Amino acid sequence: MSRQSLILFAILTCMGAGWGLTQPLSKIAVSEGYRHIGLIFWQMAIGAIILAGVQLIRRKSLRLDRSALVVYLWIALIGTLIPNSATYEAIRHLPSGIISIFLALVPMFAFPVALVLGNEAFEGKRFLGLALGLIGVLLIVGPEASLPDRALIFFVPLALIAPFFYGLEGNAVAKWGTAGLDPVEVLFGASMTGAILSLPVAIATGNFIDPRPPYGAPDLAILGSGLIHVVVYCGYVWMVGRAGPVFAVQVSYLVTGFGVFWAMLILGERFSGWVWAAMGVMMIGMFLVQPRLRVDEATSDLESTQESGQSQP
Repeated sequence: MSRQSLILFAILTCMGAGWGLTQPLSKIAVSEGYRHIGLIFWQMAIGAIILAGVQLIRRKSLRLDRSALVVYLWIALIGTLIPNSATYEAIRHLPSGIISIFLALVPMFAFPVALVLGNEAFEGKRFLGLALGLIGVLLIVGPEASLPDRALIFFVPLALIAPFFYGLEGNAVAKWGTAGLDPVEVLFGASMTGAILSLPVAIATGNFIDPRPPYGAPDLAILGSGLIHVVVYCGYVWMVGRAGPVFAVQVSYLVTGFGVFWAMLILGERFSGWVWAAMGVMMIGMFLVQPRLRVDEATSDLESTQESGQSQP
């Protein structure tokens, strides 16, 4: 493997570690009573502030035409407001590691949505991956020893909302595009839109989080999660442009793995054999469902592209 490939793998690993860390940080953020709408406002506001600086450096203004506003709105709704509301509520009750494992279901939810929207054709191998994802969920909710408390099973459907909407978001972008906006512009506009929509709701419901000190662990977790999301997302956009989407999508495996690792290290969570089996089955299912090339083929394509002096699409 070339030096360039090793650097790309190292960056990809850092991205997976960063995104995986946001799960236990979310658990800490809700640990002392903060509720989802207040958390979402600050997540969006922090992202908007940072991305405003990025746009300033890029010398790009925020597009406010009708088509752009429509994109900002539906990306904010299906990419953050709805899924993150469900996740923040689910993570108040379920272990952080379980939430991370459920993120492996994103491509499995994306496959049937892609069939309905006509984005992709049916494939037996990917249907098998979908079935394995279902088996993984059953391994978590079925055996009595899988969860710390059997009563937590009622929060599992809530935890499945986020991966479904993330799968829907990717398909919606593939189907209808982003009105000519690049990914950073989309995230900036969606963050602004989400902050504007969530602020009055947070205030009206009494869930607005006062930004003034003193700051506790939940406050620092909110700030850390917001910073990590923006940095890693921009890194992901860079990676797609540098090495191609096939290589970049491998971060999905790392996010799940690191999410479980951080939950064990930071929160002291421990999991039964059933949960580990579920994680293994879901990872195999994710491997089968994602349309992908082997990583060595992707990096080989990257190297040949660089040699020819052209950029990867």
